[in-house]
Amino acid sequence: MLLLAACGRSPTSYTGIPGDNDPHDGVRRAWGLPIQGLDVARYQGRIDFNSARAGGVHFVYIKSTEGKDYIDPNFYDNWNGARASGLARGAYHFMTWCSLASEQAEWFIRKVPNDPDALPPVLDLEWNNHSSCKNKHNRADVLEKVRVMLAAMERHTGKVPVIYTDMNFYSDVLAGEHFDSSFWLRSTAAEPHLKYGDRPWLFWQWTQTGTMSGVRTEVDRNAFYGSETEWVQFLLTGCDPRLLQVLGPQGRCGSLK
Repeated sequence: MLLLAACGRSPTSYTGIPGDNDPHDGVRRAWGLPIQGLDVARYQGRIDFNSARAGGVHFVYIKSTEGKDYIDPNFYDNWNGARASGLARGAYHFMTWCSLASEQAEWFIRKVPNDPDALPPVLDLEWNNHSSCKNKHNRADVLEKVRVMLAAMERHTGKVPVIYTDMNFYSDVLAGEHFDSSFWLRSTAAEPHLKYGDRPWLFWQWTQTGTMSGVRTEVDRNAFYGSETEWVQFLLTGCDPRLLQVLGPQGRCGSLK
């Protein structure tokens, strides 16, 4: 009910693009999608979530954990601040390839609250090119780790996780694989279907150079695929509205209380 109320209070007259320091014409369609959001981490510093909400933000995904032993130092401040502002918010875990999936799952469960009003958790799947962990396991091993982590996140939160990924990891590992999870796709220069084929997407990360009220730095901006009605369905059930007929009878979607 909190999320439904938050949705009702959120701006509904969003048109155009409030700001992007390096806009790309290839993602123009994202600018007009009615449900807009951010993903944030410590790099954004202290965020005024009330201002962000007033600027047209409907949701925010917040970095929580990475690997088996790292938690974003701003996670709890962001988590509580977003909730207090009335924004729909969820947590994301950055998967690394130098520790066991079971260890990472345990760490996520220990550190991320199981809040009934939170959005489904997100599993961030990329090659770790900018960290000290650069292991690239074979595809079968990586997929096994992914499925272990997804299952653990769902058990902890009671919601089917969303998979975030970029073009390289998708091409190397995820393309052609079936998941009950919906996808959050990074595509900052073209519409997702031009980079990921026919893979449906729930969220589209359309820029990493965005600007938004209440955020002092550049920030990743994202859009939800559908209408305000579909957004409310997502908030109430925790499931992609297009998957309700499949996942609902399995008891994996339900009202968020």
